[in-house]
Amino acid sequence: MTPASRHSRPPLERMLRIHQAIQSGHFPNTSTLADELEVSTKSIQRDLEFMRERLELPLEYHPQRFGYYYTQEVGSFPTLQITEGELFALLVAEKALQQYRGTHFEKPLVSAFKKMAAALPDPVSLHLADWDQTISFRTRAEPILNLEVFDALARATARRQQLELTYRKPARQETEQRLVDPYHLANINGEWFLFAYDHLRRDIRTFVPARIQAIRPTGQTFSRPQKFSLEKRLRDSFGVHSGQGEFDVVLRFNELVADYIREKKWHDSQQLREIKEGGVELRLRLSSLVEIERWVLSWGGNAVVVKPAELATAVRRAAEKILRAVG
Repeated sequence: MTPASRHSRPPLERMLRIHQAIQSGHFPNTSTLADELEVSTKSIQRDLEFMRERLELPLEYHPQRFGYYYTQEVGSFPTLQITEGELFALLVAEKALQQYRGTHFEKPLVSAFKKMAAALPDPVSLHLADWDQTISFRTRAEPILNLEVFDALARATARRQQLELTYRKPARQETEQRLVDPYHLANINGEWFLFAYDHLRRDIRTFVPARIQAIRPTGQTFSRPQKFSLEKRLRDSFGVHSGQGEFDVVLRFNELVADYIREKKWHDSQQLREIKEGGVELRLRLSSLVEIERWVLSWGGNAVVVKPAELATAVRRAAEKILRAVG
């Protein structure tokens, strides 16, 4: 075995077909396999050596039958060892990504699932059809993405390529140019956000891909700081807005919506306390009140702000504005 072949990894699909041919009991040899698979006999020989030495299959050559066979029973091809539970978890992940079809993730994702399904024993593979009808993902408001923009952002982030963005801020019609180093693309509560170093602001800023009108690579690359951590950055935020403050937030929910509050983990800092008549109190420690204000308003009159006072005032003013708009 040459050093090059020892460190190479022959295609999985070809080795699987060799395995199936040997399992059939027809004693295939390098010549018949090469003709069937339309490759050279040297490629087949390398595959056989890989299967024997690396995959530790009980593969031997039968001199009287002029072909290869297994000296012991082989239940399934050993390259992919996966349980039905693990496959189901992968299927859930694949379902969750279906809304991003059309990006450069699609082709390798589909290819990987086909390879895994092909390498599984028949009874497990057949279960995929049942699972496909068992689970799905639905979102109330699916984000509208320009797939070309999203694809360019994903590639630049992975390759650490600097970008010039034509960007529009919310509630503004005009656009502005932003020179950024894209650090991280994150899907938070069903919405995509780009976390990037903004050279104009000299700080990390959050960009919404839907508001990016155009992208131009500058041809420059960058090094992402080792200290950058999205988890730390968003640790005290209620969503993606990270502030500099420290707020102890206390909210009370009545019995009509209390179960919805109990059934989810809304924030790492949350503490729940049962209150009279079936209600529940939620305590949080946040760095900003921007997103929690909108969240409280979404519960209508079923949520009450206990503290801080500035959050209660902001919610009251927003509610009064709503009343004036509908009145």
